[in-house]
This record gives sequence, structure tokens and C-alpha cells, in this order.
Amino acid sequence: MRILYDLDHLDVIKNPVVTTGSFDGVHIGHKTILNRLNEIAANIGGESVLITFHPHPRKVLFPESAGKTLLLINSQKEKIELLRKTGLDNLIILNFTREFSQIPSIDFIRNILVGKLRAKKVVIGFNHHFGHNREGDFEYLYELGQYYNFGVEEIPEQDIHNETVSSTLIRKALLEGKIQRANAYLDHHYIIISQLYPGSETCKKINFKTLRVKIEEENKLVPCDGVYAVSVLVEDEYYKGILNIKNSLPLEFRKIDEITIDIHLFDADVDLAGKTATVFFAKRIRDELAFSCDEEMQQQLKSDLREVEELIY
Repeated sequence: MRILYDLDHLDVIKNPVVTTGSFDGVHIGHKTILNRLNEIAANIGGESVLITFHPHPRKVLFPESAGKTLLLINSQKEKIELLRKTGLDNLIILNFTREFSQIPSIDFIRNILVGKLRAKKVVIGFNHHFGHNREGDFEYLYELGQYYNFGVEEIPEQDIHNETVSSTLIRKALLEGKIQRANAYLDHHYIIISQLYPGSETCKKINFKTLRVKIEEENKLVPCDGVYAVSVLVEDEYYKGILNIKNSLPLEFRKIDEITIDIHLFDADVDLAGKTATVFFAKRIRDELAFSCDEEMQQQLKSDLREVEELIY
């Protein structure tokens, strides 16, 4: 997958099949669009192209309201890795600014989709809007496609558990600790990619070695406090793990740099501090607890380990 950060230094993209959007979470609805994108590109001897934006448009347009409280399912690094797995040929990450948001939909189509990319086909999700004031939609794209000679296809909404899948729905599930539900909507495990650091001194004192996970982007969504069953990928090796998230503040008052995330890995015989890990969340197994003594903590951790052993194979 080629990654590009502007439209001024494009190599020739053969018969581009294009979609646009934030694609936070790269969930099952996004994957349906990208699978279709790749299928059409293969059929016409072309290449698939996703135009996405950074920072998230809501952060730029509504910095003191909706954007201020918006948490994203994926960091930029995580989103890139998830998109890479879809087989996408080209990822274009455009810097989203207020000036960019003022581009009328006709200019976005004429100057970018046609002028810069020479799109052969545009694929969009159900009820997708684009351009200044979200004035562009499927009908508008279709009409201009007739004039500029590109095809347009709309992908229906994806439903799971009789609910329409959306990034908003997934964020809600994660903040409530409903990991399995979120994973079903995502069609993959919720992940955190992070460097590993030395962990809790308290756990080390009771011979329960941990590593610390630190979130690099302040807008990254972290699930609610509690203990989670996870698997962890470090340098092509998978480990089972038990992960603890602790902040002790209500979700609306949490600050990303004050959230403590510690992880204990099964059978990790080497020191992995300093390595980069991908943490895959499987299930939230209990609330955060307060212990009256070290022995009580040890007994609970042993119980947690048994549960994780049964969950992750």
C-alpha cells in the first residue's frame, strides 16, 4: 500500500477506483466499501484509492463542541496498519484545515477526483456527504459522473444485531467495556499499538511482572477502567495477556496521559520493554477492584489468569 500525504506529487495511478472518508475504526462497513473498491479495481486493471483526512474534520470544524470531546477508535498509526490489511493499493492522507473544508463539492469533484486523480469510478457508503456544508451526495456525484465520465456506486449500510454499524456505535460500546460487541462491529479486535515500558512497582513486589502501555495520541479512545483479556503481538510473537486500565475518574474527566495501562504477559521469558506491541482486546473480565492486602491481590490475579487462559487459545 502506497501512502501519500498530498495531491501535488502523485505518481500515475492506473484507472483509479476511489472512495473518501475518515474511516475511523476501519469497521465492517468500511471494509465492505474497501472490498468492493478492490474488486472493481481488479476487474478494470486499476488501483484502489482511499482519500482520508487528518486531523478528523470534527476536530477542526467544531473544536469547542463536538470536536473537543471526540475520541477516535484508532490512532493514525493503527488506522494505517488496519487499512494495509484490507489490500488497499493507495492511501492518501490529506491535511484537513478550515480552508480545505470550504472547498465546494463541485470543486472537490472537478479538481481532485477528476483533475488530480482521473477517477474511473467512485464508491461511497450509504448517505455519504462531502464538500462544503456536506452539500455533495450520491445523486450529485452520479450527475457529475455522467458529465466527467466516471462511474458511481453506493454501498448499503451494514447491520449487526439489528443495529446499523457506525464509528459512533463502536465508540459507545468501547467506553462501556463491551469489547465483544465492539469487535463484532469492527470485524476485528479493537487494538492499541504502543511501545512497552517498565510496569507497576506494586505488581512487581508480589512477583507479578507487568509492562506499561502508553497512548501516543491524546484523541485515542481507551476503554473504561477494568481488567481485560488480551493477546499481544511483539516482533512476530504472540503472547496471552491480562491488561488493567485504571484512571479512577469519570470518563468525561479522563485525560489520556493520566490513564494507567499495565499488562501482564504469559510465558514472556525475555524483557520486552522498549519493544513495540500490538494489543488485541478480547473481553473485559471484571471491574477495577481495591485490595486490602497483597495476598488478596495475588488470589484475584490468579483467578483472572485462569479466566484468560480459557478465553484465549
